[in-house]
Amino acid sequence: MSEIDTTPRIVFIDVDGTILEHGSVIAPSTVTAIRSARRAGHTVYLCTGRSAGDIHPAVREIGFDGVISNGGAFAVRIDDDGTERPIAAHLMPRALTDRMLGYFEDRGIHYFLQTDDAVYASPGIGAAADEFFRQRRDRHAEDLRALGLDDDDAPLPAISYRPLDEVDLDQVVKATFISADSDTLARAQADLGDAFHVIPGSIPMPGGSNGEIAQLGVNKGSAIVEVLDALGLDAADSVGIGDSWNDVEMFDVVGTAVAMGGADPELHARADLVTTGVLDDGVHGALVRLGLV
Repeated sequence: MSEIDTTPRIVFIDVDGTILEHGSVIAPSTVTAIRSARRAGHTVYLCTGRSAGDIHPAVREIGFDGVISNGGAFAVRIDDDGTERPIAAHLMPRALTDRMLGYFEDRGIHYFLQTDDAVYASPGIGAAADEFFRQRRDRHAEDLRALGLDDDDAPLPAISYRPLDEVDLDQVVKATFISADSDTLARAQADLGDAFHVIPGSIPMPGGSNGEIAQLGVNKGSAIVEVLDALGLDAADSVGIGDSWNDVEMFDVVGTAVAMGGADPELHARADLVTTGVLDDGVHGALVRLGLV
């Protein structure tokens, strides 16, 4: 076990694949570690690609000092009484939203749109994503058994979404797309990369591809810089823990980058530390090795 580090640090922790396994299961050691780090005087922020309104309630219940959501489009500080204080908000300009939607529609690409409050699904995406969500639900009981926990509750859906016709297009900040074509991600990166941040998504698509799209310059790393500036903290004292391609910019700006055991080997190569998997006490192990708990 590492010696406890008494220097106040700030930790940014991803959600899916880092705190949550298969969209609904949290290792008890993760909860203990995060709460222990905060009691030790460290600051802990969620740093997720999810909409604020789509963060699993069990994750919220752990307790955090703030949240970066929508892949960096929003950041808030949370007071002791639960009041959220805005730090950053970056809505996608309507012209960019219209261009992105036109691109999807012209090519028959299914997609989710994110606002700060919710996720909205284009017609047809339910069928395209149902198999992915079914696989996650099937893994719920298996994950709980691996942790020695009872399967008392049905898992929440991997993504809670609303019909597309309910979205306010002036509030959009991000999109996730799914395509049956294997080259859709590469083509979107080439066609939209002048104005958009286009990265691989995390939905397994045999024979197809998927990705995430945000405004160029809006990412987890840019939001972390804004948070550090607002709090008057040094990047050298920051830690980022994640597992996917929307964590790359986080790794670029924090003092210590931690990759989860199940992450892509290329992400491991970018990290200062590689911990174990989500259900194998990965977050707890990382915070112990860093001396934060």
